[in-house]
Amino acid sequence: MSDDVIQRLSAEGVDPLALAGVNDGNLVELAKRMGVRVSLRGDTLSLGGSPEAVERATLVAQALVDLARMGEVLSVEDVDRLVSGERQAPSGDGGPVGAGGEFKIILPGLRRVIQPKTAGQRQYLRAIAQHDIVVGIGPAGTGKTYLAVAAAVDALARKRVRRIILARPAVEAGESLGFLPGDLQEKVDPYLRPLYDALEDMVPRDRIQKALETRTIEIAPLAYMRGRTLSDAFVILDEAQNATGMQMKMFLTRLGVNSRAVITGDKTQIDLVNREDSGLLQVERILPGIEGIGFCYLDDSDVVRHRLVRDIIRAYAEDAQG
Repeated sequence: MSDDVIQRLSAEGVDPLALAGVNDGNLVELAKRMGVRVSLRGDTLSLGGSPEAVERATLVAQALVDLARMGEVLSVEDVDRLVSGERQAPSGDGGPVGAGGEFKIILPGLRRVIQPKTAGQRQYLRAIAQHDIVVGIGPAGTGKTYLAVAAAVDALARKRVRRIILARPAVEAGESLGFLPGDLQEKVDPYLRPLYDALEDMVPRDRIQKALETRTIEIAPLAYMRGRTLSDAFVILDEAQNATGMQMKMFLTRLGVNSRAVITGDKTQIDLVNREDSGLLQVERILPGIEGIGFCYLDDSDVVRHRLVRDIIRAYAEDAQG
């Protein structure tokens, strides 16, 4: 059409496969979702279509280019997330999350950068930067634990804290470990494995081993926090929905000088016998409004796993509502 426009973006320094995807799948998805024509020739990404469509598509395309330039290998799910974020972003909110602005985390020892991929994740990292205690609540796959661990690794690398402590309620309904085979470490390791996995994705394995030996990094069941004072530490309590009210109070009152804490949980996965015993539900009632404590809520639009995970979460939510 005569009123169509073409916008060209520089893709210099970007791996074409990382940006375009297999068989140009990312570009095909971008074109389909935004109603524009998309082509990548050499170092130039071109968008064609109506002025309004091209303007909106440019925000998403630039975010994709920025992510690819930082070494991210993009997928159709990334395109879908960015398009959804652009459509949900209120006027003046800067459109979709691209490279994450000041919230990108450059991991020491690895040529990797971690940045928020959704508006909710951006708000979550902003809350962690601005508060001593942050409570992150949301469904599986929204990056609650992963981003908290990344922020902790970043704080340690910048010498803002001297150690990282990662804790979890060891098992459902109060850490009853007796029925499990093996010694105590073998009993609790399966419940702490997700924390190890997140850490191993961000720090070279030999460094993790050394940090564990020197207790610069500690991964332990929540019960091990009792009676301690945690100073100069970045402390993460994961799966907090399965901590009882007493355990949560114990954890929060461990914090010492120059310490910060992130508490993560999913209210839809409470495994305690009595749901109302959850310490996560309790802090949600009694702590909002206290200066220095921030609450951040993530939802299914922030899911960064397989695109089906988002649909599965929504299906369960709808079923629960009857």
